[in-house]
Order: sequence, then C-alpha cells, then structure tokens
Amino acid sequence: MSTHTGDSDAPVDDGGPRRGGLTTGEVARRLGVAPTTVRTWDRRYGLGPDAHTDGRHRRWTAKDVARLERMCALTATGLPPAESARLARSEEAPTATARPRGADAARRASAGRRSRAGSGLQLGDVRQECRGIARAALRLDAAVLDELLLAAIAEHGLVAAWTEVIVPTLQAVGRKWDMSGEKYVEVEHFLSWHVSGALRRATPRTVEDRPGGTTVLACVPGENHTLPLEVLSAALTERGIPVRMFGGALPVESLVAAVRRTGPAAVALWSQSRTTASRPLAQHVAAMEWGVRGARRRPVVLTLGPGWSGQAVAGLARPSGLAEAVAALESSVYP
Repeated sequence: MSTHTGDSDAPVDDGGPRRGGLTTGEVARRLGVAPTTVRTWDRRYGLGPDAHTDGRHRRWTAKDVARLERMCALTATGLPPAESARLARSEEAPTATARPRGADAARRASAGRRSRAGSGLQLGDVRQECRGIARAALRLDAAVLDELLLAAIAEHGLVAAWTEVIVPTLQAVGRKWDMSGEKYVEVEHFLSWHVSGALRRATPRTVEDRPGGTTVLACVPGENHTLPLEVLSAALTERGIPVRMFGGALPVESLVAAVRRTGPAAVALWSQSRTTASRPLAQHVAAMEWGVRGARRRPVVLTLGPGWSGQAVAGLARPSGLAEAVAALESSVYP
C-alpha cells in the first residue's frame, strides 16, 4: 500500500521530520509513547532537541528523533532508562567488557530499516503512525495504544485509519506470529482488543431503526473474526445508517431469524476463510422475502472477506475493501 501524501502531515519520503522539525506530539505518535514520556526524557536525561527555536513549541529534527528511537529500542530490552539514555546519547558502541545485556540486540533494532517497527515487524511502505502503534502493542502499553488508535481515527477518519494504519499494523503482527512459531500471540490479541475498543469509542450513538432501512452484519457460522465487521458497523453508524451487528459465528437458524425479524435493506456476511464461506447460505438469505403481497422485498446481500475468494455467488456483490462495502451498503439503504 502506498503512503498517502495528500496533506501536509503526511510523512516525507525519507521517513524524517518535515522542514522545521516535528512537534513533541508528532514525535510521540511516531515513537508510540506518550508526549509526557518524551518531555520526561528531555528534562531528566537530556534527550531534547539539539537546536533551540523561538516560541514555546520545541521542534525535533531527524537526528533528534533518531536518538529517541535508540532510547525506545534500548528500554525495550529491559535496560534501565538512565543507562538507555546514556547509550542513546553516545553514538559509539560500548566496549565488549562494559556492554550491558541486551545492548547488542537493541543497537541492531535501532539501526534497522525505517520500515521496521524497532521490533522485527516488517511494516513496509505505510503511514508513520503504524510504527508507533506497533511499538505500543509490542510493549503491551494499553494507555499509549488507546491514545494512538483514537488519534489516528480522529485525524484520518474511520475508513482511512482502518485501511492505511490499523490493517497494515495488524497484518505485520500476524506475519510475526506466523514466522515465530506461536510467539507474539498475546500481542495480536492485545492489539485486536484495543482496536475493537477504539472503534466503539470513536463511533457515534446507535442510530434509531428505520423500517426497511436497516443493515444486518454477521459472520457466517464457524467464523469468529469480527474486527472487519466492527469497523464496518462504526462507519455505517457514522453515516446515519441503522445497523444490527450480530458478531461472530452466528448459527444459520439465528441468522435467518434475525433477517426475518428486522426486514433489512441489506445483509453483509463476513468470511475470513474459504472453509467457512457458504454459497448455499448466501443464496438462501438473498432469496428471503417479507412484506405484504404485491410489495414483497428481498435484502441486498454482500459477501465480504477473503473467504469468498473463488466462492463468488451469482448476483451478489463482493466489495473488495471497506470503502467499497460502505458505498454499496449506503446505496442499498438510500437507493
């Protein structure tokens, strides 16, 4: 995914601060720490900007940020903050006899490519916020992770934050899990939980039902990956569309009952795996009818998620991403 560059806050090509430097808040988001942490490191350990500028707001250059990145990498190995700060300020490697445990690994992490999260996570060409979120998730830092997720949603909106910030970070954690033999499972669960909480906090109040204008969202039987439907629910609610969210692994009988009871304009069925995608189920839901004779209605059914790849159902839409799904459901409710 290419990095968005349509606004003045987009990261520059070299990954460094913009001309004039970054504010303390911008540096904190990039590093995945709280702004108070950056200020404490400045005041207590002398890790502030080298150059002083006029005005109340200090600006951080690429060199200043690199020093803080070394500080993050060193503290992540378990070194005390004071010792980490001393090593971060010194660009020379410590001697073999004086090198503390973990310093080698920390130095390798801090010297890694800019597309890494300082942790071995391969993030690729993504927004800078991904690095901070990944670092906070790996540290299991709940407070900072919540702050960064909510800031990304507030700055970019639900759809862009999900597509360009949250998904790349989730994918990076998932790849790390796959490559590490069941390690980092706790990080994936931790990050997913906090993403779910951030979506709920960022979503406006539930929209009141409108007859014939409701959307039903459900995972197919056997499917428990609910995050994509949670962000879809939040995006639809933000647009004033009533949503009935039924979450993971909804049994067939319950799905059918929910559709009959709500009479929705549209039904979205999520499947993460081909083993859970069911053409007969989608076709059955699409064929359901309600209403008085002569004016009976059927729902628009969308098949969402990678599980439907190669399982296309004739006559049913299969949007390729969140923005497309939102547009399709919006047009179903407001034809």
